[in-house]
Amino acid sequence: MTAPHRVLVVGASASGLTTVEALRRKGYTGSVTVLGDEPHPPYDRPPLSKQVLSGAWEPGRAALRTEDVLAALDAEFVLGDPATSLDPAARTVRTSAGRELSADAVVIATGARPRTLPGQEHLTGAHVLRTLDDATALRTDLLARGRLVVVGEGVLGAEIAATATTMGADVTMTGPQPTPLALQVGPFVSGLLADLHTERGVRLRLGNGVTGLTGRDGRVSGVRLASGEELPADVVVVAIGASPATRWLADSGLRLDNGVVCDSRCRAADGIYAVGDVARWHHEHLGRLIRLENRTNATEQAMAVAAAIVGEDRPYVPVPYFWTDQFDTKIQAHGVLSADAEVDIVEGDVAARRFVARYRSDGVTTGVLGWNMPKQARLRRQDILDALPAPAPIR
Repeated sequence: MTAPHRVLVVGASASGLTTVEALRRKGYTGSVTVLGDEPHPPYDRPPLSKQVLSGAWEPGRAALRTEDVLAALDAEFVLGDPATSLDPAARTVRTSAGRELSADAVVIATGARPRTLPGQEHLTGAHVLRTLDDATALRTDLLARGRLVVVGEGVLGAEIAATATTMGADVTMTGPQPTPLALQVGPFVSGLLADLHTERGVRLRLGNGVTGLTGRDGRVSGVRLASGEELPADVVVVAIGASPATRWLADSGLRLDNGVVCDSRCRAADGIYAVGDVARWHHEHLGRLIRLENRTNATEQAMAVAAAIVGEDRPYVPVPYFWTDQFDTKIQAHGVLSADAEVDIVEGDVAARRFVARYRSDGVTTGVLGWNMPKQARLRRQDILDALPAPAPIR
């Protein structure tokens, strides 16, 4: 396979930037264009709910690279101009400003869009947290008004609740699951997270469905639960997950099903690749399509896509991984942590809040989680690799 002369990366995200950097490291000398919908140069998202929101970092510190480093990539960055359509056969992308950008290979790295509640967009003080501008707007609002309700008990919601509490806000977390991160880490660890948040002052109103927001004079005033109760609020953050940003691809003819569906090389069509939160690809070890929304996957998958573009032929078969920092607790999770898995402690002490938990299904290790033991959890990742079945290619 001959490397393409022109590469177009749609999405100036961590995955988009890493694709460009990996191409250059592999000796690719062709032209590269990066199209981004935001006006900002590539920045990191994990600090938004922690360091940027708390004020420990100025917003500019979230930038992934300096201007000099970006310039050294010899890539054209077209920012603040969202993609509106893709013609895969011509490998041409059209933008909101009327540009037509063509290439020999197109990498879709448009990420995901936060889900919202009905009517949320009409209420001041009702926020999502996905972008740098979202983080600065939420921080400004929290500093002026201290009563926050976080709708959503997943990773993002729990991080926001923890950060806002350390800022002095009066925080309530609500959502349908019984404990924070119940779907991500299972009942044992999520129960410990519930204790942690309660001890630090977060008011947990979990196991409650949310039907909508209430407002007064155009500003949010509360969160309405399925029970009919209203939780009063000066500020609300809705963190109920995100949907792959594929609307602009509706007429492309690509297969869209909870993301851009790809083969095991992250290829959606001839010369078309997808990477990061928007990509749903065939994982040959797991034998199914998966989509991962985390920073580590954004980087690792980008490197795999760059390799595919220059002609390397290897399946992308990562061990899923995510981390989260809440208060003074650092959690690292490797593999698949099923809610019904058998969980035992293989290192450390739960009472001391330093431990590694092993997750097993039918006697097979599928995941490990470290609570304030990152090195030990990383070493235990080998247990997952040893238990992986042989690759199951698409038939």
